Amino acid sequence: MTWAKEFVELDKSQHDRDSFDCGERELNTFIQTQAAKHMEVGISRTMLLPDCKPLPDGKYPICAFYTIAPSSIGRETLPENLANKLPRYPVPVFLIAQLAVDVEYRGQGLGKITLIKALEYLWEVNAYIKAYAVIVDCLNDGAKDFYLKYGFEVLCEYNGRTRLFILMETVAQLFS
Repeated sequence: MTWAKEFVELDKSQHDRDSFDCGERELNTFIQTQAAKHMEVGISRTMLLPDCKPLPDGKYPICAFYTIAPSSIGRETLPENLANKLPRYPVPVFLIAQLAVDVEYRGQGLGKITLIKALEYLWEVNAYIKAYAVIVDCLNDGAKDFYLKYGFEVLCEYNGRTRLFILMETVAQLFS
């Protein structure tokens, strides 16, 4: 199994959403039924890495995907040493709303590649509209451990999930 050379925007006519299975029902449902609708109304953008080989119907299976959106956080959720440097109104951030790898492509470093591509994309967007950090709400402890391994830090509990963050100045060190 091989994947394409670059991430592309989700296109319902070209990408087989129905066969995607990352082992997490919530993420499967999102890519299969919600991602395209969210893009149509302008609340998020989903980028994916298609397989190189199309299915008999001509659509390409999805190896991995990420979804990003603008967001904001309360300054009081940040560690005190960071919060004290910021104004007293909501702080703009980027949200990695979803990130998943199909089970058939696991164990090949594709999670790391997908995260790097998401951060790289957000770094490029940051040149046009600034954000203080990137946040992610972890679906489970496995996701939490994954992001912590790559430099994210615990921010707070949000809607029953652990919210993590990484400062854009840290992301800048990766890509500038």
